[in-house]
Amino acid sequence: MPLYKTIHHDSNTQILIWEITESLQKLTSEVVLSKNSAARLHGMKSVVHQCGFLSVRKLLQEIGYTDFDLFYDEFGKPHLKDGRHISISHSHDFSTLILTNENCGIDLEMQREKIIRIADKFVTTEFDFLNPSDQSQYIKMLTVIWGAKEAVFKIRNEAGISFKDHIHVQPINLNRNQTTATLRFTGKITFDIFFEEIANFMVVYAFEKV
Repeated sequence: MPLYKTIHHDSNTQILIWEITESLQKLTSEVVLSKNSAARLHGMKSVVHQCGFLSVRKLLQEIGYTDFDLFYDEFGKPHLKDGRHISISHSHDFSTLILTNENCGIDLEMQREKIIRIADKFVTTEFDFLNPSDQSQYIKMLTVIWGAKEAVFKIRNEAGISFKDHIHVQPINLNRNQTTATLRFTGKITFDIFFEEIANFMVVYAFEKV
C-alpha cells in the first residue's frame, strides 16, 4: 500500500506512516539494503518484524533517502548521514518515522486492553489524572503515556533510565493532542509531547526542550 498518512508538524518536521499490506516478498523486491541491514533482516525470525523493518525503508524512499543513508550508533539509535534527526517505530501493521532538525523520538503503539494490566509497571504520578472507570479513554491515555516515555527514552537512550521512576508525563487532554514530560535522571530535562490517533494505534512523538 502507498503511504498511509503524512503529518506536517511544522516546516522542518514531518511524520510519515505506512500501513503494511504488502507481502514480505513484495517488500523485499522493492527495497535495496546495505550489507549490514541485509544481515539484520536475515537474523529476524518474525515475518512481522521483517515487514516492519522493510516498510521503514519504504518510508525512507518516500522522502528521498535509502537504507544506505541510515546508520545506527553503538546504542542502537538511528541516524542519517546528512545530520538530520530521525526516529523510527513499527507495530503490527503500521510503521512510522519522524524527520526533523531537532533531537526527537517517536513511538507507535496499538491500543489494547493489555496495557491496563501492566500500567503499574510504568505509571506513578500519572495515576492522579487518570480515570479507570472510563475504560476506552483510560486505554487511550495509558497508550499515550507509554508512547511518551518510549519517545523520551529514544531521545536520551541512557542505560538505567526507568519509565516508572524517572520519566513523568503531565496531564493529558485527548482533544489537545499535546502535553509535556520530564526526565529526572542525571539532571532534569523537559520534553514537548505530541500524539495522534491513527486507526487503532497511537503515534506519539517528543522533542527535547533546549
